[in-house]
Amino acid sequence: MFDRNDGQSLTMRQAGQEQYQQESGGSSRSSSGSDGRSGRRGQPHQIRSARQSNSATVVPAFTIRSASQGRVQPPKRVNVFAERPSPSLAFRRIYQRGDLPVCIVHESRLYRLGWKVELDTLDYEHYLPLFLDGLCETQHPHEFLARKGAEDLITRAPDRVTPLLPVIIPPLRRALNTRNPRVICSTLKIIQLIATCSKESGRAFLPYYKSLLPILNLFKSVNLNQGDGIDYSQQKNSNLGDLIQETLEMLEKSGGSAAFVLIKNMVPTYESCVWK
Repeated sequence: MFDRNDGQSLTMRQAGQEQYQQESGGSSRSSSGSDGRSGRRGQPHQIRSARQSNSATVVPAFTIRSASQGRVQPPKRVNVFAERPSPSLAFRRIYQRGDLPVCIVHESRLYRLGWKVELDTLDYEHYLPLFLDGLCETQHPHEFLARKGAEDLITRAPDRVTPLLPVIIPPLRRALNTRNPRVICSTLKIIQLIATCSKESGRAFLPYYKSLLPILNLFKSVNLNQGDGIDYSQQKNSNLGDLIQETLEMLEKSGGSAAFVLIKNMVPTYESCVWK
């Protein structure tokens, strides 16, 4: 016979099981929802941490920090053939002021350099280093005035040039250090004039090889490879590699027996044109 108390206890037990299932289902849904939210929130955090791990710290090279886990910063690269412009402010200022005794004479087709005074009356100790200092210029008319003025002074009175070598070597070196091919070609032609202007000038150049030849060693192998084309710079004698070779041979011939050893020390790839 069925007891009423047993029925009530069974009903209460079923109700408790249903309530427990509802509570467990709600908690599971809430946990899944929280997990979804945390997953959605955690995704940017994971991306940020991944980005931070990929972007390593850049540290300077050859320091104690280069032993860290960051990516070492490579040393700076220096282009030894890059131009280093160094315009002559003194020459430009004196020209603009009108203190140079020269002018440009325009003719029917060309133009030439004109002198306002006689060259024999000029102070070579003042004007020759000034014109050589203007070899660093690359703009017209400063470049033309400096180059032609120096050539005229050297060819007019070569005996007055050799005693001034200690004064004119620094501007020649500064012009070579610009590493501008056009400026170097103009300077090499001036060096050829000075080295051959008198019998003593070639030997007087020997102590200054260390100041002038390192740049020539740097550009000695710089030649234009035109292939089957025509290199018109040969007509103007402006091919840098050939002009350097010609200058070195001229220095060796005019410098005497000790010239080759000094040139060989500064330019190891140079071969003698006298001792063969």
